[in-house]
Amino acid sequence: MHTDHQLALKSLRYRRGVLQAIKHAGAGHTGGSLSCVDILNVLYNRVLKISPATFSDPHRDRYVQSKGHSVEALFVVLAERGFFPAAELDTLCQYRSHFVGHPTRKIPGVEQNTGALGHGLPICTGMAIGGKLDAADFRVFTLLGDGELAEGSNWEAAMAAAHYKLDNLTAIVDCNTLQITGRTHEVMSTEPLTEKFAAFGWAVRNVDGHDFAALTSALSAPLEPGKPSAIIACTIKGRGVSFMEDKVKWHHGVPNDDEYVRALAELDAAIAKQEALG
Repeated sequence: MHTDHQLALKSLRYRRGVLQAIKHAGAGHTGGSLSCVDILNVLYNRVLKISPATFSDPHRDRYVQSKGHSVEALFVVLAERGFFPAAELDTLCQYRSHFVGHPTRKIPGVEQNTGALGHGLPICTGMAIGGKLDAADFRVFTLLGDGELAEGSNWEAAMAAAHYKLDNLTAIVDCNTLQITGRTHEVMSTEPLTEKFAAFGWAVRNVDGHDFAALTSALSAPLEPGKPSAIIACTIKGRGVSFMEDKVKWHHGVPNDDEYVRALAELDAAIAKQEALG
């Protein structure tokens, strides 16, 4: 298993890759991609039973990124895991490229097309039901945005998942408290999330979404037999770049040349510091 030190280095490099991809493309969802990097890091490097060699294996774990607009983070992690050459990210949002602004199954390693919000949890509920019917041992994971939870389809799926006792299903909420037009509690409050998921029959845990040990503990096994798991991951939008953190303008902001240089300088300094730790 990767150490926390190794994961910290990976996350910094992933964040650098996210910025490079978005800057080169001239489009992308910077803030939300940066907020979910550590979650994807733990999933793909510690938890998921999946690799390029096993992606067609019916026994593989399933991961669906419901907050599909933050696809840059997913693409960067998949590239690093060897699902496709990292150089292909240079075609992001270009004419005839399969690398578009949301996940598509035309990209190796992407389980389902997403982007229209509220689809990931219903899809994963169906996958988890299929796993139960087949007595399979794979697990199903989805990543939701906290703003996405205003979509009613999530709560229909949550009710069904509890009814069918889908303890093979884990929903992770990237709870960065911001969405495209402002604070989630001002646009459409979904609080209290812990109590709501619990009332729907889920086992719930709140974690620091940037703490590798806490994420690993929460994601490594179902929280409770007979119940789907909800992980409320408290994160910071724009995490890792000081002037982007917790700023709504970076929901889908593209850095200008000066901002790009400043952001890479911050990340490079953090990488050098982490490398010096051994």
